Amino acid sequence: MLEKLSNKITDAFRFVAGKSSISEKNIEDAVEAIKMALLEADVNLRVVRRFVNSTIEEAKGEKVLRSVDPGQQFIKIVHDKLVSFLGDTDPASRALKLRGPDVISTILMLGLQGSGKTTSAAKLALRLKKEGRKVLLVACDLVRPAAMEQLAVLGRQIDIPVHKEDGAKDSVKVFNDALNWAKKNLIDTIIIDTTGRLQIDEVMMQELSRLKNAAKPEEMLLVADAMTGQAAADIAKTFDEKIGLTGVVLTKFDSDTRGGAALSLKTVTGKPLKFTGVGEKPEDFEPFHPERIASRILGMGDVVSLVEKAQEIFDEKEALELQKKMEKENFTLDDWLNLLRAMKKMGSLQSMLEMIPGMQGQISEDDIDKAELKYQEAILSSMTRKERANHLIIGPPRRSRIARGSGTSVAEVSRLLKKFEKMRGMMKKMAKGARGGNMPNIPGMFG
Repeated sequence: MLEKLSNKITDAFRFVAGKSSISEKNIEDAVEAIKMALLEADVNLRVVRRFVNSTIEEAKGEKVLRSVDPGQQFIKIVHDKLVSFLGDTDPASRALKLRGPDVISTILMLGLQGSGKTTSAAKLALRLKKEGRKVLLVACDLVRPAAMEQLAVLGRQIDIPVHKEDGAKDSVKVFNDALNWAKKNLIDTIIIDTTGRLQIDEVMMQELSRLKNAAKPEEMLLVADAMTGQAAADIAKTFDEKIGLTGVVLTKFDSDTRGGAALSLKTVTGKPLKFTGVGEKPEDFEPFHPERIASRILGMGDVVSLVEKAQEIFDEKEALELQKKMEKENFTLDDWLNLLRAMKKMGSLQSMLEMIPGMQGQISEDDIDKAELKYQEAILSSMTRKERANHLIIGPPRRSRIARGSGTSVAEVSRLLKKFEKMRGMMKKMAKGARGGNMPNIPGMFG
C-alpha cells in the first residue's frame, strides 16, 4: 500500500538528510522531488500545487534554516502537511454521526458500479454490530441484477438481517417496508445499499435524491475505488454537489494504490475520509487515521495500528501466560503453532510489516514466502500434540514421519527444531524486557 509513493518521498529527503544546515536550494530540490512523486501518484494537480507552495513557505522559514537538526525539522513539516491534506486529526470529525439506540439511524452507501459499495455496506454493518448496534441491511440497488443476492449472501456470512424485495421497482417503497420491519424488530441502524451505474447519470441522481428525501439519512457515504486515483476525488465532488455527502469510504486500500485518491479527496471535496477497505474479508474495514497514513508514507510505520490489530486477536490473559512461558523457557512448539495461526488472522504479513518503522519496502511478499512461514506451519501441524509439547522426543524416526506428513525433508524438520531451540533462548531475554505487558516480537518468525 502506497509503497511507490513512500519510496519516492523518502528518496527526496536525501537532499536535506544529515546536514548541519540546509539552504533554500536544498529545500527546493527536495520539494521538487516530492512534487514529482505526488504527480506520479495521480494526486490532483491543484492539491499538489497547494502542498508544494505551503511546504516551501514553511520550510524556508528562519526556524528551519537555523534548526539544530534542520533535516528532521523538514521531514516533520512534510509529515504535518501530509496529515493536513489527508484529513482532520480530530477523530470526532471522522466519526459516524449516529443517533442513540432509541431512534433509528440511517446510512446511505453511494457509489458507481465496481467501487465495492455492496461489500462495504456489509463490512460497515459488521463493524457497527461489534460496537453493539442492531443493524439491518437494505437492498435498494434494483439495477444491478446480482446486487440484492450479493447483499443477502454477505448478510448471512456476518449474521446480520437483510431486507430485499425480489422484482421490486421502487427503492423508496423498499426502504419504507424495511423501516417498518426495523421498528418492529428493535433495529437501531439501517444501512442502505443504493443503486449504482457504470458512470454518473441524471436518472441515477434523481433516484438517489428521492431515496435521500424518504430516508433522511444521518450519513451519506460515497464508496470510491482507491485505484482510480484522483478520479475518485472528482466522482466524490460530483456526488457531493448533486446529492450531498458526509464522508467517503476508500476501497482496495490494500492494493498497490498510488495514493492519489487519499491525498486528493479531503482538499477537493472538503469531506472526511472515514473508512478504508483493506482486504476481502468482512473484518478488513478500518477507520481512516490521517496521521498514521502520513507516517506510513514517510516510512515511519504505524505501530499503533499494529498493536490495535494484535489486541483484537490476542486475549490479554493468554498474552501474559505466553510471556511467562517465554521467561521460563516453557514455550513449546504447540505455542508456536498457535501463534502462527493467530498472526494469520491479523491480515497479510506484508501489511503488518509496513506498520513496523523502517520495514516498508524492505521485505516483499515473495521474501516472506521464502521465509518459510507456510512450511513451518505444515511441519508443526504434522507433529503429534505430544511431540509439540516436548520437542526433545523428536528423534530420527519421528523426523522422517513428520517430513513425509508435511511434504518437506528431514533436513528442513531438523532446521526448524534447531531454530526453535535458538529462538527460545532469545525469547526469554525479550520477555523479561517486555514485562510492561505488550507482546514482544518473535525472532525467527519471519525466517
